[in-house]
Amino acid sequence: MTIEACYRQLGGDLAQAEKHLSGRRLVERFVVRFLDDDSFASLCSAMEEGSRGAAFRAAHTLKGVSGTLGFSRLYASASQLTELLRPEAQAIPADACALLETVKQDYRITADAICAYRDSDHR
Repeated sequence: MTIEACYRQLGGDLAQAEKHLSGRRLVERFVVRFLDDDSFASLCSAMEEGSRGAAFRAAHTLKGVSGTLGFSRLYASASQLTELLRPEAQAIPADACALLETVKQDYRITADAICAYRDSDHR
């Protein structure tokens, strides 16, 4: 799988990633490293524990990494979740729990595409 095919599959913007990271070589390197980022796991744990502050920080980090790497689909859902979690409230809003399911789906699509790219013989 080529990096272009990977970005098509995950619903991303390769040109944006190349702009942020100053070229294709760094994009190819950091795309695979995304799988090692723990912000998604931290987000899921914080949401399960009901920790709004920790969930906000994890969602915000996931949003930033997704934006830098041009993962448009994941960036959009992580951004929406970040905004729902932003207000200084004690509890996690009910809407955030529903939106987390969208983030999970978008993350899985992204991770699956990156795994296919990483494991391919065509890079």
